[in-house]
Amino acid sequence: MGNADLRPDRVAGCGPDLELMTASTRIAVLKERAAGETRVSATPETVKKFIALGAVVAVEQGAGDGASISDEAYREAGAAVGPLETVVKDADIVFGVQGPDAALLAGAKPGVWLTAALDPFVKRERVDAYAAAGVEALSLEFMPRITRAQSMDILSSQSNLAGYKAVLAAADAFGRAFPMMMTAAGTITAARAFIMGVGVAGLQAIATARRLGAQVSATDVRSATREQIQSLGAKPIFVESVAGIEGEGAGGYATEMSEEYQKAQAELVSSHIAKQDIVITTALIPGRAAPRLITDAQIATMRPGSVIFDLAVAQGGNVEGSVADQVVVKHGVKIIGYSNTPAHLASDASALFARNLYNFLSAFWDKEAGKPVLDEEIGNAVRLTQGGKVVNERLLG
Repeated sequence: MGNADLRPDRVAGCGPDLELMTASTRIAVLKERAAGETRVSATPETVKKFIALGAVVAVEQGAGDGASISDEAYREAGAAVGPLETVVKDADIVFGVQGPDAALLAGAKPGVWLTAALDPFVKRERVDAYAAAGVEALSLEFMPRITRAQSMDILSSQSNLAGYKAVLAAADAFGRAFPMMMTAAGTITAARAFIMGVGVAGLQAIATARRLGAQVSATDVRSATREQIQSLGAKPIFVESVAGIEGEGAGGYATEMSEEYQKAQAELVSSHIAKQDIVITTALIPGRAAPRLITDAQIATMRPGSVIFDLAVAQGGNVEGSVADQVVVKHGVKIIGYSNTPAHLASDASALFARNLYNFLSAFWDKEAGKPVLDEEIGNAVRLTQGGKVVNERLLG
């Protein structure tokens, strides 16, 4: 079927027209239903690219509203737009940012692929529901951190924006300027910003705070990040007294540290944090609650008016007393954090998420089969369910 069959005038009502559409692969793009979720899993840019591969794309009405993408923009890109039940009907692949309830996939083809951020450790019951419904669930968070999968990695793309937004939010809550300013009335000293955790989010936070003119320092449990911190013009703060602890696990993720290291780290942070105006915490461990980095006692050493942004607040928080989407004031220090930081940059976050998703599926697109065919390395890594069972080793251990 050519793109002429997908003209806006043919699909505006999106009833019988969608039901008549056939293609080698039919992709359904869902509207997000999670509270506060403004992102969308496909953009007009990626819709065009999937259609160019030979797919038919159907988008649920209003799916792009939170990201400032109109239904008409999707129609102009060649997608059909309509209600959930019509969009999902006979779908081969369903796109989402966050995983939908299994009931929303009713009407899709048996064995339909669901590609989204599925939060499988926290939402295991929903994963089991996907298996029971015969859905093949592909968790984009489980994308392996290997060179050829970098362009498919939603954690990196979304964390990059989260690190940027965290600094801006902290700057907005801070009652002073970031850069040093020399004026006729006197000099304003530069703010001091401390970044805890130097993954993708932390590196972007360092770069953003530096661009705003702050004096920036940073720390991480992985000693290999020292050079990365220095390359961005920040001061590395590391435990020197405890040798032989690298803090890096499989795939480049941080691992939990020994009690000895945690004690040494706490002592170092306590002395350093008391001098800081802004602290950004970014530490996460896959499948585990966020590690506690800052205690109430340490907060009490900071100057009143200081700001802490806890990027891990949705996973239990790095900061004692942090509450998602609320400003908590303790000892005169503001503690803030969003439950979904990338959603505060919906347009850019959606664009990057959608490109990650396209890069993933297009890399495995089999022209003869007219659909993506995953290899073992990446397929086995991201596949949670298949044939009515949970099959991912990370969930079976």
